[in-house]
Amino acid sequence: MTSYLTLADMLRRHDPDRFLTALFAPPDRRHALLTLYAFNHELARARDVTSEPTLALIRLQWWREVVEGENRRHEVASPLSAALRAGLLDAADLLAIVDAREAETEPAIETLDEWRAYVAGGPGGLSVAAARLLGAPDPEAFRPFGAAYGVAGILRGFGPLAARGRCLLPTELLERHGLTLEEAIADPDQAALRPVRDAVIAEGRAWLARGRSARVPRSAIAAALPAVLARRDLARARLDAAPRGLGDRLAVTWSGLTGRHP
Repeated sequence: MTSYLTLADMLRRHDPDRFLTALFAPPDRRHALLTLYAFNHELARARDVTSEPTLALIRLQWWREVVEGENRRHEVASPLSAALRAGLLDAADLLAIVDAREAETEPAIETLDEWRAYVAGGPGGLSVAAARLLGAPDPEAFRPFGAAYGVAGILRGFGPLAARGRCLLPTELLERHGLTLEEAIADPDQAALRPVRDAVIAEGRAWLARGRSARVPRSAIAAALPAVLARRDLARARLDAAPRGLGDRLAVTWSGLTGRHP
C-alpha cells in the first residue's frame, strides 16, 4: 500500500490547501483522509491531462470501477480500495463525486442550477465523505463547507483555466451580464466580469451561511477547515490564484486547534 509519506508528499505538492487541513484529522484516520484527497486530485486531473472530453470520461470511468471494487495497482487506487474494504470510506459518497466531476468534461456548464449541483456534488460531496470518515454524526451538514471552498476555487482558478481555454463559470450567469463564454475566456481581467465575480462570491457566501449551524465535533474539524480558506478567499473578491500567505495558514491552524469553523 502507498505509504503515508508518499500520499502526504503528493498532496503537499498538488493540493496544499487540503493537505494542511488534513493534518488536523485524528492520527488513525489521517492516512485514509489523505487517500480521499489524493483520489479527488486524480479526478481533477482527468480533464487536465487529456485533450478530448471522451478521454476524460474514460479516466473517470476507470476510477468509478475502482470504487465499485475493481482491484488495480496504483499509488492512489490501492490505498483507496483498502480504505473502502475497511469501511472507512463510503462507495456511494465517492461515486457521487465522480458523477459530479463529469460536468468538467463538458465544453461548458450551461445553467446556474447545473453549476450549483456541480459544486454541491464535487467539492461539497468531498466534504461529506471526509466528515463520514472522521465520524461526524451528520456528514451531510458538511456539504456547505466543501461547496463554499469549491466556489472560491473556481474564482481562484479562473485565470489559469482561461489560459487553457476553459471556464467553469455557468454560461447562464455570463450571459446575464452580457458576456459569452468565449469572451470571458479571452480576457479574464476585463471589467465586465466584475458583476459575474460578485454574483459568484454571493453564491459562496450563501454556502458558508448554510454551514454555520452545523454541529462539528473536534474529531471531524478537518472536514470543515476548507471553509476557513473559502471565507478568506471570498473576502478578497479576486479572480486570480493569489499565493497563500501566512495569514491563511494561521487561520486554518487556529480553527483546527480550537475546533471552531466559519
